[in-house]
Amino acid sequence: MGIIVTGFEPFGGAEVNASWEAVRRLDGVERILLPVSFAAAVKGIRRLAGRGIDAVICVGEAGGRSAISVERVAVNLMDARMPDNDGARPVDAPVVPGGPAAYFSTLPTRRIAARLEEAGIPAELSCTAGTYVCNAVFYALMDAVARSGRPIPAGFIHVPVRGMPTETIAAGLRIAVEEVKRLGEGR
Repeated sequence: MGIIVTGFEPFGGAEVNASWEAVRRLDGVERILLPVSFAAAVKGIRRLAGRGIDAVICVGEAGGRSAISVERVAVNLMDARMPDNDGARPVDAPVVPGGPAAYFSTLPTRRIAARLEEAGIPAELSCTAGTYVCNAVFYALMDAVARSGRPIPAGFIHVPVRGMPTETIAAGLRIAVEEVKRLGEGR
């Protein structure tokens, strides 16, 4: 099963991004580093989604969270409180003009969160990926999947910026990948 897992480059003056630090520790998946840029990341994720892959898990970091957050909903909104790495700061802008208000993840979200908890990794189901680049990527991914007519497991997971060891985050992402593979085996 061809699974892509993405993470983000550092932003906002940080030297590392927890998402990429964890994603780069994964084996058996294609790992892709995304820019923290509304335009470039959305364009990049659309290109990936059009490659005929079997599943995509996008990962980003979220300040103020202490658990791995399995996102359920992507909204058609970009509203940045700070500029992205290209200096863009959209306000009340759609990710896809004329697109649906929201998309739901097609990952087995509840099962992933339950497995993380069973493994002793703090986890939660989340209904907001925010309105920054993470949400834009999540929405663009789900829009591309919907338009392809080829339903695949796809979605987004937020990880804590600090307070959780990178190896714990990577272990959580391995569990998410296992659950996506199990979903693929059931087709």
